[in-house]
This record gives sequence, C-alpha cells and structure tokens, in this order.
Amino acid sequence: MKKIGFLSFGHWSASPGSQARSAADVLTQSIELAEAVEELGGDGAYFRVHHFARQLASPFPLLAAIGARTSRIEIGTGVIDMRYENPLYMLEDAGAADLISGGRLQLGISRGSPEQVIDGWRYFGYQPGEGETESEMARHHTEVFLELLKGEGFAQPNPRPMFANPPGLLRVEPHSEGLRDRIWWGAASDATARWTAEQGMNLMSSTLKVDETGEPFHVQQRKQIEAFREAWKEAGHEREPRVSVSRSIFALVDDRDRAYFGGDSGSSDQIGQIDNFQAIFGRSFAAEPEMLVKQLAEDEGIAAADTLLLTVPNQLGVEYNAHVVESILKYVAPELSWR
Repeated sequence: MKKIGFLSFGHWSASPGSQARSAADVLTQSIELAEAVEELGGDGAYFRVHHFARQLASPFPLLAAIGARTSRIEIGTGVIDMRYENPLYMLEDAGAADLISGGRLQLGISRGSPEQVIDGWRYFGYQPGEGETESEMARHHTEVFLELLKGEGFAQPNPRPMFANPPGLLRVEPHSEGLRDRIWWGAASDATARWTAEQGMNLMSSTLKVDETGEPFHVQQRKQIEAFREAWKEAGHEREPRVSVSRSIFALVDDRDRAYFGGDSGSSDQIGQIDNFQAIFGRSFAAEPEMLVKQLAEDEGIAAADTLLLTVPNQLGVEYNAHVVESILKYVAPELSWR
C-alpha cells in the first residue's frame, strides 16, 4: 500500500495552450487541484518552491489555503530551499499552516537546486559565514529550524510585557505539536540520505540523483533508500520513517493523453551535469495502463518507498491534471497493490 499524491512545480506563462497564464491562475488552480484530488481519493498535494521564477515560490499561504479547503489529504512541499530561509519566521508560518490543516503538513526541505539567478539567497539577506559553503549554510538553517520545532522556550521575556507571558523562557508561536516528525529532506546522494536519517527527518528522493554507480536510476534510488533506512536504524529513532519518490507517469487512456504524451513511451534515463557533479535523471512513463503496470512493477525505487508523488503538467489545467491522477488511481495502482 502506498500514499499517492501529486507534485506541482506551479509554472505559469502566457504561451499558447497554457491554462495557467499568471501567478493568480496557478495559485487558485493549485487549490482547486488539491480539492479535486482529495475527492478522487488521492493522498497528497505537494508543491515545488523556486525563487525568481514564474513558478510557485511562497508555499505557506498556499498550503494554509489548501488546508482550509480540504479535510484529509496531506499537504506539503518538495522542496523548500533552506539557503533562503529565516528559521524563526519559517517556523511561525509552518506552525500556522499546520494548525489550519489539522496537522496534515508534510514539509519537504533541502539545500535546493540551481536557481534562476546567481546566489539568489544573497538578495534575501543571507550569506555563508566565514569558511562556510552555501550547502553548509542551508544545513545550519535547518539545524536551527529543527531545534526550534521541539517547542522549548529560549527567548528572555520582557519584564514589563504588553500582554501577560507564561512562566519561563518564551518560544516561537504558534507551535504545532508533532510537526517535527513530518519534516522531510530532499537528498540527491547516498551520503545525504544517511545524514537525513541521522537528523531524524523523512527522506524525499526525486527523479534526479547523483550518479554514484552507473546503474539504472531506479536501482541507485533503491540503494539510496536502503542506506537511509539502515542509518535510521543505527541512529536509534523510535518512530518508523517515511520515504517518498517522485515520478512522471501518464496512463494513455484517451485521445488527449495520446496527443500530449504518446510520444514519450520510449523514455529512458538521462545523464547530465548539475552544479559540479554528474547526475542521473529518471525516465518518464507514458503507456497504456497494462504496459504501465508491467513497467512500474520493475521500478525498484518505487517499490522501496511508501509514498509516490506524481509530477503533473500544471499548465494543462485542473481538469486534465485531475484526470492524470485519477487514471493512475483507477487503472494502475490497484493492479500493483498500491491500493
């Protein structure tokens, strides 16, 4: 059994055929798609965060709105770039969104990927400390955030406050109990997956990974997940961790599907350069449901995860993307015992 949700990058453009032509369009359509997927029986609505781009960038207002309009599905990010984040302000926003949703927030964070501008985090007021890399800065922000999530007081109260304080040191409010267990880290390497486990965070593994062995993407991803689970066990955490993987999967069940994705049936893994390392990009899947079942049954990465996030072409509109998710839930998931 797997949780199945969608992952949207939230693109918008005025290009021909785009139904998300503005930021307002993509925000309102994201809420509507989350409502539609909940009604279809899906399990999650997740959103990518990219700064300085015509894509979704400010997750917490969106997640709070979805939390207020839905009642069951998980809502989350995949992922927030921690190089850009003030941990205390982020804690307030995350706590509020989680409380509004009734504790359904699944917050994916990471070091982030290459952005639209050079060192964009500098424009947000952040820069690495002396002798610190930007990746180390992201991890430092994360360490502060995780510590604050414990909900312990740390700030000295004013002796003459405007409003009465509870006794002792004060914490950031609002605090949402349990959110600490619902933090995920997007890991691109086996070493980072092990670090994620040591920190007590769940693992997000996307369709991109450091090419560490030259093996097919799904095999490397399965080994990454195994390394994460082994490190989790060694760390002695009490709860069971969660692992998500994302995939582009399209069941060709009508003429629209064939027109949009019928030419992708021969997709394969790709090798490329990201920053200063060689990366392997997982293939897309587009086929008749019967063929999809056979192909996906061989995917070792999906088999090792408990959560599958379906990347959706959000510019094709709410109705079509709901159809994409429904097709997987209806024709593919039951055949693979995901449902």
